[in-house]
Amino acid sequence: MSSDEPFDYGKDESLQSHEVTQGAEKAPHRAMFRAMGFDDDDLSSPMIGVANPAADITPCNVHLDEVAESALEGVDEAGGMPIEFGTITISDAISMGTEGMKASLISREVIADSVELVAFGERMDGLVTIGGCDKNMPGMMMAAIRTDLPSVFLYGGSIMPGEHDGREVTIQNVFEGVGAVADGEMAPEELDEMERHACPGAGSCGGMFTANTMSSISEALGFAPLGSASPPAEADDRYEIARESGELAVDAVERGFRPSDFLSRESFENAIALQVAVGGSTNAVLHLLAMAAEAGVDLEIEEFNDISARTPKIADLQPGGEKVMNDLHEIGGVPVVLRELLEADLLHGDALTVTGETMAEAIERVDPPRVSDIDAEFLHSVDEPIHERGAIRILTGNLAPEGAVIKITGDDHLRHEGPVRIFEDEESAMAYVQDGNVETGDVIGIRNEGPRGGPGMREMLGVTSAVAGQGHAEDVALFTDGRFSGATRGFSIGHVAPEAYVGGPIAALEDGDTVTIDIDELELSVDLTDDEIEERLADHDPEPTYDAGVLAKYGQAFDSASNGAVTNPAAKQD
Repeated sequence: MSSDEPFDYGKDESLQSHEVTQGAEKAPHRAMFRAMGFDDDDLSSPMIGVANPAADITPCNVHLDEVAESALEGVDEAGGMPIEFGTITISDAISMGTEGMKASLISREVIADSVELVAFGERMDGLVTIGGCDKNMPGMMMAAIRTDLPSVFLYGGSIMPGEHDGREVTIQNVFEGVGAVADGEMAPEELDEMERHACPGAGSCGGMFTANTMSSISEALGFAPLGSASPPAEADDRYEIARESGELAVDAVERGFRPSDFLSRESFENAIALQVAVGGSTNAVLHLLAMAAEAGVDLEIEEFNDISARTPKIADLQPGGEKVMNDLHEIGGVPVVLRELLEADLLHGDALTVTGETMAEAIERVDPPRVSDIDAEFLHSVDEPIHERGAIRILTGNLAPEGAVIKITGDDHLRHEGPVRIFEDEESAMAYVQDGNVETGDVIGIRNEGPRGGPGMREMLGVTSAVAGQGHAEDVALFTDGRFSGATRGFSIGHVAPEAYVGGPIAALEDGDTVTIDIDELELSVDLTDDEIEERLADHDPEPTYDAGVLAKYGQAFDSASNGAVTNPAAKQD
């Protein structure tokens, strides 16, 4: 018998999977594949991994097995060899306000690490990466960037709003209801009733919170086909998009079209333009910085200000407004916003997408309606925006030399100068708020919640919602080296960098120090000299919160929030 002839399935030798399917010496490998039902046709086809974070831990992911099944069918129908594998998720909403929330940002890294490992170890040729809860989206796209395999991102879709007392409600209303009950503005019985109706089924939180922000951004980046972010989780369209994503992944492999072929600085500028135009989550700042760092794209945190300065806010969605992702879907979805930005010369139309088209070509093919032709009060034109400036601001000053992030959801001329009350963690601040101590004009500082100090940079929707629920969303300022949920609204400043744990100026603050917050001047500062800050930090040498296990490991690995809190050594800044 001549060498390999009976074992040659005609697979393109440029495909990674050739290493585990071709030649006589790979008979044991093929035997393993055959045990799972794969046949000769499969072994001659591109191997497409479908990364599925399905779990019963959150409604965001509870339906993803069905979404993945449609993607697998699409891969198979397009002539690929579909291989499903799993990874983790953390429910941000369920872990919110607990020590468990420290796992959330770490889960982004674990997802990226695990998908990268499986794709690398099993020699896959391409990927469909599926996301449900918040950290799934950046984690999956970071994995695709690292592997640089032809990849398509697929969102699981968002939940429909619930109904309470004749109005639509979401999880944001429930969180804010907690504060309203504490303040005596809502009866516990009403909160109980709202709780029972706010989340009527599967899908990610419905407002323009982190999940929907990042899924929308996946379209603007070119990682997902246009129109794929907005269909609800349980809609028929969601499963058709999943099937098409599987087909597109095979097509991308056949074209040899990788993330490095379409991701560029222009792609990331498009993503930021979309984020600030729709009032997207502050978490997208962290995730876009991390993804750019992984991709080797030079993106500095200050550039969010530059793009926000020229890009108006045109969508009034939750948490600042009343409408949710499904409302945007009903008028044409994210492509409507992208078309408005493109025609106003606020988008790079020549940026490439995973389909191989430019952004301008993809928008022309989808042909979404123009904003001017839509009767939707929550979506404005660039010429008559909600705000002249986009929703994201990066503040700097001697309290945040590397930057801090705020999303403007109301009055965009917020300014405060006054004494600060400092809390060493989220729990003590929450107790202070829930005990009814907050008054108009207060400034609350929460530290030791950064990526390394937390570790894990907890989101603090409980605190900010309690403040908002007591009627202080716009007249009480709160800043932290931790994060905020995408559902946060009001005068809330996060990602203060450097963080307290590494000796950032926030660690030097004492109760009563005068802090200045000026949104127009992009300032976050304290009335201390550099020498006074340095003197207070002279003996700063904190012990890590965890000295063993996964939190200790990733706590040591995190970079600054100003660089996306990456853990990949190649993505870190010097």
